[in-house]
Amino acid sequence: MPAWGGLEVRAEVLAGGITNRNYRVDVGTESFVVRLAAKDTELLGIDREAERAATEAAAAAGVAPEVVAYLPEHRALITRFVDADPLPPEDLERPEVMGAVVAAVRAIHGMAPIPSTFDVFGVVRDYRTVAEERGVQIPRAYAQALEVAERVREAFAARPTPPHPCHDDLLNANFLLRDGRVVIVDYEYAGMGDVFFDLGNLSINNGISEAAQETLLERYFGRPTPADRARLALMRILSDFREAMWGVVQQGISTLDFDYVGYADRHFERCLDNTGDARFGTWLRDARAGG
Repeated sequence: MPAWGGLEVRAEVLAGGITNRNYRVDVGTESFVVRLAAKDTELLGIDREAERAATEAAAAAGVAPEVVAYLPEHRALITRFVDADPLPPEDLERPEVMGAVVAAVRAIHGMAPIPSTFDVFGVVRDYRTVAEERGVQIPRAYAQALEVAERVREAFAARPTPPHPCHDDLLNANFLLRDGRVVIVDYEYAGMGDVFFDLGNLSINNGISEAAQETLLERYFGRPTPADRARLALMRILSDFREAMWGVVQQGISTLDFDYVGYADRHFERCLDNTGDARFGTWLRDARAGG
């Protein structure tokens, strides 16, 4: 970074990441986040050029930090540091907070097309292939989850929705609250896809109640239909399947000190528990009825 030459540079680790290494870097009177991508993350379906483009588009939409530099030779993405507060998941039970999150997510969905795609039905299969090639044992739960995923895919295919730019990793750690507005970080998995994956991913990752799920749909759609509710419920299941298989792949490629086996097991368990919901058949029927 030539512009940093001759200035005092101070760096500190930002804790919490479970894929990459992140640092806050203070340079003179300015602050940045330097994200050093882990090795082999392309095996997770990550395209770093597409991530840069998605982050720049989201920054232009007012919901992501400014991209300062992308240095592929160092696997480094540098963005402005956002001085903001974390957003505890329990705060999403408050309609005004959910409204701010939905506004940010809708801004992403309203962006111009971005140069990558995300298809959860293909991702879980790709992750199995990568994990097997790396010598990772595939959990027995995979076969049952894949059967469920195929039923969901067929239901959605009956009334497909047009692809939109999506974030696809709406973990609580990726939300920042600043002056009543939500900033969303980490666009590694962003791609053109189904907005219901984002909504389901947001919903299940933050453990929101059914009342908050209804608020989410109302803030997004105005008057949600039975098909909207069904697709949200089904994508909650698919989101956990994706997270579980992400944890399986990481067992073969990551060098971070993190319990990826436990991570995968927890998400498989919740995924399959939710397929046992008495409403599962109704969700499939309603999902076929409209998108």
